[in-house]
Amino acid sequence: MENKMIIVEKVWFENNHICILTKDGRKGSHPLEWFPRLENATEKQRNNFELSPFGIHWPDIDEDLSYEGFFDYKPSSMPSK
Repeated sequence: MENKMIIVEKVWFENNHICILTKDGRKGSHPLEWFPRLENATEKQRNNFELSPFGIHWPDIDEDLSYEGFFDYKPSSMPSK
C-alpha cells in the first residue's frame, strides 16, 4: 500500500466543527466536542496553530492532531447528552 503524504491547504472552524481541506481537494470535518481541548479553547487559541508534514499543533493548548488520524478518526465513545 502506498503511503501518500497529506498536504493541508486550509484549516478552519465553523458551526462548532474543525475543518481541513487538503491540496488534492479532500475535505474533512469533525465536531469540536470530539476534541475537548479545542472545544474549550478561545478563538485566538484555536487560530494559533502550526502545520507540519504530519499534522497540526496548537501550542497554546498543547493539542496535536495528525492528518492521517483526522481523516480516519472515529471517537471511541461519545458523551451522553
